[in-house]
Amino acid sequence: MKFGAVIKDALYQDWQASYIDYSGLKRFIKDRQAKHQWDDADEADFIKALESELDKVVKFQENKITELTDTISSYDREVRELIASAKAAKQRKRQADEDESDDEEANESRHPEAREEGDDDDDDSMSDTSDDDEFEDRFVDLQEDLANVIADVHDLGHFSHLNYTGFVKIVKKHDKRTGFTLKGVFMRDFLEKRPFYKQSYDEIILQLSRLYNLVRTRGSPVTGDASAGGSQSAFVRQTTKYWVHPDNYVQLKLVILKHLPILVFNPDKPFEQDDAAISSIYFDNEKLDLYMGRLEKTEGAEAIRLRWYGGMGVKTIFVERKTHREDWTGEKSVKARFPIQEHLVNDYLSGKITMDETFEALRKKGKKSDKEVDSMLKLAREVQAAVKHKKLEPVVRTFYNRTAFQLPGDARVRISFDTQLSLVREDNWDGKKRSGDNWRRTDIGIDWPFPQLPAADKELFPYGVLEVKLQTQMGQEPPEWVRELVSSHLVEAVPKFSKFIHGCATLLPERVDLVPFWLPQMETDIRKPATQKAQIQRPITSHSATNSGTPSETRSADMNQYTEPLSDDEEDEGNRHIATTNHEAAWADIDPEAAAEARAFREAQSKLQKGPGSQSDQSHLNAAMPPAPSAPRELFMKLTPANLSKLVQSRYEMDRGTGLNEPRQEQQDGASPRPDRNGNGSGISLVPGRVEYVSSFRASAGKKIAVPVRVEPKVFYANERTTLAWIEFSVVVSAIGIGIISYSDPHDDIALAAAATFTGVALLALLYTGGMYWWRVQSIRNRRAVNYHDVVGPSALCGALLIAVIVNFSLRFKQLK
Repeated sequence: MKFGAVIKDALYQDWQASYIDYSGLKRFIKDRQAKHQWDDADEADFIKALESELDKVVKFQENKITELTDTISSYDREVRELIASAKAAKQRKRQADEDESDDEEANESRHPEAREEGDDDDDDSMSDTSDDDEFEDRFVDLQEDLANVIADVHDLGHFSHLNYTGFVKIVKKHDKRTGFTLKGVFMRDFLEKRPFYKQSYDEIILQLSRLYNLVRTRGSPVTGDASAGGSQSAFVRQTTKYWVHPDNYVQLKLVILKHLPILVFNPDKPFEQDDAAISSIYFDNEKLDLYMGRLEKTEGAEAIRLRWYGGMGVKTIFVERKTHREDWTGEKSVKARFPIQEHLVNDYLSGKITMDETFEALRKKGKKSDKEVDSMLKLAREVQAAVKHKKLEPVVRTFYNRTAFQLPGDARVRISFDTQLSLVREDNWDGKKRSGDNWRRTDIGIDWPFPQLPAADKELFPYGVLEVKLQTQMGQEPPEWVRELVSSHLVEAVPKFSKFIHGCATLLPERVDLVPFWLPQMETDIRKPATQKAQIQRPITSHSATNSGTPSETRSADMNQYTEPLSDDEEDEGNRHIATTNHEAAWADIDPEAAAEARAFREAQSKLQKGPGSQSDQSHLNAAMPPAPSAPRELFMKLTPANLSKLVQSRYEMDRGTGLNEPRQEQQDGASPRPDRNGNGSGISLVPGRVEYVSSFRASAGKKIAVPVRVEPKVFYANERTTLAWIEFSVVVSAIGIGIISYSDPHDDIALAAAATFTGVALLALLYTGGMYWWRVQSIRNRRAVNYHDVVGPSALCGALLIAVIVNFSLRFKQLK
C-alpha cells in the first residue's frame, strides 16, 4: 500500500488537520512540474511549505504533551483525594463499629431485656455498603479514564512516527522527481533542530504508571523491598531476551504498565533522565578469554564489570562478577557484587589496596551481617586476583536507559526494557589511548549518541532490549498477559543475547574469529504485521467526549497497522507493477525459469481465490489475497525486485494445495481468514506459528558463528564406558588367539595362522579404540558439533573377525582333505 493511502487510514480523525499534508505536498510537486521545469523559485516555495507543515506538527505535539501532562496532574489530585476520602470513611466506620460495640455491651449489662428487641442496624449497614459501592464506582470510572489517557499517549506516539515517516518520504520523493537534493539539508537544518520524532514520553509514562497503579490497587499499592524475591521456596527462574523495534517502544511500555508499575526507588524524587542511565565497563585480556568463555557458555565462565547508575558524577561504583553454571552442576548462574568508591577503583584494580578494611568496618558498625561481609571479602579478593593473573583491562563500555517494571517485594515477574543501547571501545590495544591508565575513558559521559566519538569507537544498537524474568511455582504457568506480550508483534525473541558479547564482536572484528549466532540477524527487519495480542484499546463504555475512531481502536479491530513500505516509488496511481511482471526476469535479475515458476504459482493462487462469479480483471496481487470485508492483505507489501528475488530464493516449502496465506479448506468453506500473521523481513505474510529452520547462517569472511553446545559430565563418562567396552572385547579376542596357540601342536601352521589373525585383530581394535577415544575427548573439550556415533568401527571389527574365522575353517577343511 502506498504511503498516501496508509496515512489516510492510520491517522486519528480528530487530529486529521494536524498531520502532515502529504497529499498536498505531493500534489504541489506534480502541479509545478506539469507547468514548467522545477527551478529555484519552486524549490524555495516547497521548502517554505515543508517548514510550515513541520511547524504545525511540532506545535500540535507540544500542545498535546502539555495537555496530557495537565490532565494527568488533574487526575492525580482527584485520585489522591478519593483515596484520602476512602481511608477516612473506613476509619469512621471502624470507629463507629467500636463505639457501637461498647454501647451494646453497656446497654446489655443495664437492660438484659433489650437483647430481644429489634434495632436499626440494617439501615447503618446499608449506608456503609452504599458508601463502599460509591467509592468502587469512582475507582472504576477513574481506571477507565486513565485507560483513555494511555490510549491518547499511544496515539500521540503513533502520530510522531507517522509524521516523521511522511516528511522523510516526501523529501525523498522531491529529490527523485525534481533533481534537487534536499534530504541532507532538511534532516540537518529542520528535523534535527525540531526532533519531535525523538520524543520518548518517559516522564508521562512514569506519571501514568504511578497513577494507574494507585487506581488499580484502590489506593493500596504493593510495598516492599524492590530487590526482594518474595516468599517462594520452590520456583523455576526463566529469563528470556527480546529485541524491540523503535516504532514499538511507546506501545510496549504502555502495555506493560497496565499490569506492572514502573519500579521507582525514590517515589518522591521528580523524574530525571539521568536516573534511568546505566553504564558498565567490561574487562578482558588481549586474547579475549572472557569473551570466548561467555560466548561458548563454558562451565564457570566469568564476566567482570564495573557498573554505575546515573551520570559520571556518581561516587559509588559496583564491582560485579557474573558466573555461568551448567545445568548439570545443580547450581544456577549467579551475579555477585560489592560497592566501592570511585576514587579507589584504580588502586584496587592495580592491587595497591584491598577492600578488607572497608568491609570489616561495615561488620563492626553492624550495617552488614557476617555472612554478607564474608561473601564480599571473598568476591573482592577473587576479582582482584583474576584481574592480576588474567591481565584483564577495560575493553567495552555499555550504556543504556533502563525502564524496569516490577511489583516491589515481588520478583515473580520482572521486566526490564533498555533503550539507546550503545557500545563503546575502552581498550588501548591498537596504540590509541582511550581509557589510558584509568579504569574508564573520561571523554564521554551519558550524552547519547556520543557525537564526539569516531564511528569506529562506538556501536549504536538499533533496537531496544526487553528482558523478561519469571519466577513461577513448579508446574505453574506464567501470567496470560506475559504470554501474549512475548508472542505479539512487538518483540523478537533473541535467546542468550549479551551486550558484552555483541560489543566485542562488533567493535573488535580483527580480534574476534567466533561471532554470536544473532549477528547475521542484524541485517533483517524485525518488524512484523500487527496481531490482536498486546494491543492498546480504549474502554468500550468510554466517557470520552469523542467517539471517533482512533488508531488504537482501528488497529485492535482490523489489525491494519502501518508497516514501512519497501519501495518509495509511488508516482503512478494505477497498478503499475502489474504491467512490469511480464518482464520480471529482467528487472528482478533472476533466472527466467524461476520467474516463470513464480508467475505460474501466482496464477494458480489466483484461480484458487476466485469463486463463481468473481471478477476476472483482478490483478495477480489482489488474487493472492484472501477475501476480507475490510482492507485486504497482500502477498507482498510491494512488488519489488528484492521481494520477488527473496520469494523465489526462499527456503519456504509452500503448500501448493493450501497456498501461502490460508488453508484451502477454510477458503472452500468460506471461513473468515485468520487475522494475525507472522512476517519476515521481505513483508511476505505467513501462517501464524510457521517456523523456518535455517541451516546456513552466513557470517562475514574469516568469521565463524558460535553454535551453543551443551557438554555435561555424562558425555565424558559415556565416552569412557564405550572405550572400556571396546578394550574388554579386544582382550577377549586376543585371549582367543593366545588360547589357540597355547593348546595347539607347535608344528601346526594352521593354528599359528589363526592365532596370529585373532591377535592382529585385537591389536588393531586396541589402536582404533585409543584413536577414537582421543578424538572424542578433544571434540568434547572443544565443544565441536560433530557426529560422535561410530559407524565404521563396529562394522570393520565384525568384518575382520568374520574373515579370521573363515580363514581358520578354510585351512582346517583343506587340511582334512
